[in-house]
Amino acid sequence: MSVRSASPSALPLLVTGDPDLLDDLLRLAAAGGTEVDVAADPVAARPRFTHAPLVLVGVDQAAACLHARLPRRPRMIIVGHEPIVPTAWDLAEPLGAEHVALLPAAEPWLVDRFASSLRLEPPPDGRVLAVLGGRGGAGASTLAGGLAVTAVRTGLRTLLLDADPLGGGLDLVLGWEQVDGLRWPALTEAGGPVDPPALLRALPHRGHLVLLCFARDGLPASPGMVTSWSSSAGPGSSAGAASPVCPVAAPVPLSSSGPVSWSVPADVMAVTMEAARATRDLTVVDLPRHLDDAATVALAAADRAILVVPAELRATAAAARVAATAGLHCPHLSVVVRGPAPGRLKAREIARSLGLPLAGSLRPEQAVCEGLEQGEPPAVDGHGPLAELCQRIIADLTSAGAREQA
Repeated sequence: MSVRSASPSALPLLVTGDPDLLDDLLRLAAAGGTEVDVAADPVAARPRFTHAPLVLVGVDQAAACLHARLPRRPRMIIVGHEPIVPTAWDLAEPLGAEHVALLPAAEPWLVDRFASSLRLEPPPDGRVLAVLGGRGGAGASTLAGGLAVTAVRTGLRTLLLDADPLGGGLDLVLGWEQVDGLRWPALTEAGGPVDPPALLRALPHRGHLVLLCFARDGLPASPGMVTSWSSSAGPGSSAGAASPVCPVAAPVPLSSSGPVSWSVPADVMAVTMEAARATRDLTVVDLPRHLDDAATVALAAADRAILVVPAELRATAAAARVAATAGLHCPHLSVVVRGPAPGRLKAREIARSLGLPLAGSLRPEQAVCEGLEQGEPPAVDGHGPLAELCQRIIADLTSAGAREQA
């Protein structure tokens, strides 16, 4: 029996829990000269779904796959025995299936599909780099923005993904507050499977850099408190004219059951990460220190994670707790130490105390701080300590990916 069901591979994927249908599909795959991967349901299929050159979804799992919001992809077929349930035809279009195959009539055609899958290249699989701070204000968002900007400069199609619902916002890091496109709330409210190219086109983008962040509007304000955009009638302005002073997060609104959550559902994050891998060369994710379910999904999908730690004793102690949690989900965790070091702690000493490899260190850079206040993306000119560190990290990541594919 030509079945492999343990790890992701470039083999055709069968998604069915129907033993009779599975037996027939295994027989047809053998006739086509190929092994297959088998998943009994969408949960088991998800890690392999975008890698497989061909996916056959049994009618018994078609509705479940649609409910799980598995991403749209080419070369997907719904298959079942005659007479097939009428709902299978209704599910084909929203699921993104190209065909509905009925057995036994479609057996010769499926044998050809299995045979041709041997000559198909698997869908592209981009890299994912996660960044998180060892304490609040460590500079993780600035590093994430610098990495994304640097990656685009080297020719990589890049997605910068904000996974910290209580952060300042990566749109501010890039100076993209006014760039049109969907934000997290729109993705969270959408239903059905995701078309990765369509998703990327709908997000804020400039050139090869795409941004997915949280919305700044729609947050209710409390009396006497600052809203998402302050207004003032400063010198030279007419009375009543609205003038953006400083984009700040609104206070967390309350409902009858307590604070309203702005976090992203874990299943939406999973779908987004799959779409990112399928359409981007690199995805840079800015994570919160306190990992919620969505952040855990993103971190688990990362090829590498970087912990940013200020060169201070208490920051190092806090980072040790973050590292212990993050390391459970991404084994390839390293540390970037950010100066200044008021107590003269060395970067290597901090990395050694955390038990993590040192990815680099950063000294204070006034130009970056001033640029952020003026809406200038970090590392945009390619010069300075931050830009140099980002260049090394991107080069290491891409060379590691090339070695793995060789």
